[in-house]
Amino acid sequence: MSGTPVHGTWEPEPAARWEDAFLSGNGHHGALVFGDPDADRVIVTHHTLVRPDGDDAHRRPPALAAALPALQDRLLTGDTTAAEDFTDGRPLHWVRPFHPAFHLRLDRPPDDDTHDTRAPYRRAVDFTTGETRATRAGWTSRVFVSRADDVIVQHVTAPHLTLDLSLDPRLPGAPAGLGVGHGAVLTPEGALLTLRARYPGSDLAYTGVTLAAVTGGTVKLVPPGVHVEGATEVLLLTRVHRHTGELDTLTESRALRDLLYAAPHASSYDDLLARHLAQHRTAYHRVTLDLAADPAERALPGSALLARPGGPALLERLFAAGRYHLLSASGLLPPRLTGLWTGDWNTAWSGAFTTNANLNLQTASAAAAALPEVTEAHAALVHRQLPDWRDNAREIFGTRGVVAPSHTDGESGHTYHFSRAYPLHLWTAGADWLLKPLLDHDETHGTPDPHTTAALAEVALFYEDFLQRTDDDGHLVVVPSYSPENRPGNASWGTLNAAMDLSAARHALRTAADRHPEHADRWRALADRLPAHRVNADGALAEWAWPGLADTYDHRHLSHLYGVWPLEEINPYDTPGLAEAAHRALELRGAENDSAHGHLHHALVAARLRDGARVADALDRVLGGDYFHASLMSAHYPHRDVYNADAAHALPAVLIEMLVQSTPGRLVLLPALPASCPQGELRGVRTRFGASLDLAWAADGSATAVLRPDRTGRIELRTPSGAEPLDLAAGEDRVISVTAR
Repeated sequence: MSGTPVHGTWEPEPAARWEDAFLSGNGHHGALVFGDPDADRVIVTHHTLVRPDGDDAHRRPPALAAALPALQDRLLTGDTTAAEDFTDGRPLHWVRPFHPAFHLRLDRPPDDDTHDTRAPYRRAVDFTTGETRATRAGWTSRVFVSRADDVIVQHVTAPHLTLDLSLDPRLPGAPAGLGVGHGAVLTPEGALLTLRARYPGSDLAYTGVTLAAVTGGTVKLVPPGVHVEGATEVLLLTRVHRHTGELDTLTESRALRDLLYAAPHASSYDDLLARHLAQHRTAYHRVTLDLAADPAERALPGSALLARPGGPALLERLFAAGRYHLLSASGLLPPRLTGLWTGDWNTAWSGAFTTNANLNLQTASAAAAALPEVTEAHAALVHRQLPDWRDNAREIFGTRGVVAPSHTDGESGHTYHFSRAYPLHLWTAGADWLLKPLLDHDETHGTPDPHTTAALAEVALFYEDFLQRTDDDGHLVVVPSYSPENRPGNASWGTLNAAMDLSAARHALRTAADRHPEHADRWRALADRLPAHRVNADGALAEWAWPGLADTYDHRHLSHLYGVWPLEEINPYDTPGLAEAAHRALELRGAENDSAHGHLHHALVAARLRDGARVADALDRVLGGDYFHASLMSAHYPHRDVYNADAAHALPAVLIEMLVQSTPGRLVLLPALPASCPQGELRGVRTRFGASLDLAWAADGSATAVLRPDRTGRIELRTPSGAEPLDLAAGEDRVISVTAR
């Protein structure tokens, strides 16, 4: 290889837009760092910050179970629009929107002549540490969000540091009725700043607390903040809490002071950073990708590299950035549509967790890319919301078990976001879709999680009650059925036997049977009564298996190919005929509105179907479509339109899937290697049969894989040359030489 890949990015100018701010986070708190020496700003976020709407009534699932049999009758007898009035009459309600907390502002006086504004400037973020750093002349500002201490840490140094420090809630879209109260007091180490913001019409509020430790100089109160003059360094510790009533800021200030004085050395910043690194650096370094990029390209700023999308240096950096941002956004919860970051109260699509595509695409690399922290955050979301999922099943479908919502704010798991054109309350595949990453995690680590096992049983119970109707051939019918977020060309959105629903029901029942032998015969028999997928007149796997329903090809979602990815129900090795039909469906699929998640979902399915050219084309569309900000966070649409984490977080999964795929009994090497990546190394990737893997491939077509198994067993090895059995022994490395093409 050509040296060490770049594990960070940098820019020669401060961020002028919040979308370009460098990011740090610990899965609870987030920080967007602008790095301006004269007006240094850090936007503070927290996963719990969702704006209340003052109306709890609409956040219940619709009570429709009594009307369900009549709807099923109408759909089964050919009424294609029957589901359009299957609601309780409420208008569409978005889930409660995610929002930022405030700016942490450090403003230098305009007449301050102690720094040279013409001196070279550089801001950077180090993915290995989670630390951002901005420098000019003698001024340096460093920021990280501690995984060990759950605190935002900023350290500013300069020979003669004079600045105004404040917490500023004035961010785009902030509601006019936000009740803001400031506090500032001098303390022995410097000052304590507080900002309390109470939501309009609510007893909920959030409070930010910043402890400022100032070395040298003087500190005086200048409401709403403090003025520091003649200091050599300022260390800031910041937390934010969402709460009812009033936050005990005295207790919080003591907790921050304890962190400050717990450090055994004079340099508290370095001690705090060291504690954080023990967790962050270990996780980040588990997996690396080296595509033998030109060292000169590796040295470029991120914005310059984005302007040259054809080379491997950009893929290397986006792979590294994607794993970094995914890790940083995952903790209390998995990543939202915006990860853990936003600078605007008006976040698109509420900054929600959209579970019918986006969340699973973002977390798709968690198992293989050795980020169990991400899966643990995903599991926390799922298991906390199971009581609400039970309500959904009971109220909408009259069943036992669970049904997952398509949108959630991270608190409520109730289904209440639906409308005529988006009848998301009819979607029954969500629980299987959301449990699949937890199953991948269990297989990777070799230990079934009892919580996941219990949840699978609840999904099976839902299907046991729900799957009661049959067709003329005696097959069970999924009715009503919905394929997010598409509709047949000749029917309405709510219909019958969507391919995703069939795949999810089969998978959930069979997987639950594997984990629950006492119910296995009953649940497997139910799965066997579901109909097969249908191949349409175009030779494509149909999005709806019900005869007569016409496919609508130009759509961003690929829900009907759920059996290909993330499931293994359809693959080129065991079901070649269906795989060919799935590939034809992929060929016919349009890009609709060029949503980034659609392109990368396309790439993931193409990789499973061994189509390297189609993977490369999907990557080219994203890399050449101006989807990435200078922060290397992505956008939902081309030309950096709508800040959104889908592309940033999903891209590492695409790069891994084109190189390595695994199931509990199979390893596939180099299934979809694009010509644009002639050589490289992928190190540390995890497999679902319990082995880590290093893979190296060369321009001459040779490749070597080193497997380090921790379980003994036989798997099938698939390479571009064919298939063969492979015996693995726990603790014994296995070196495999293959031909890459």
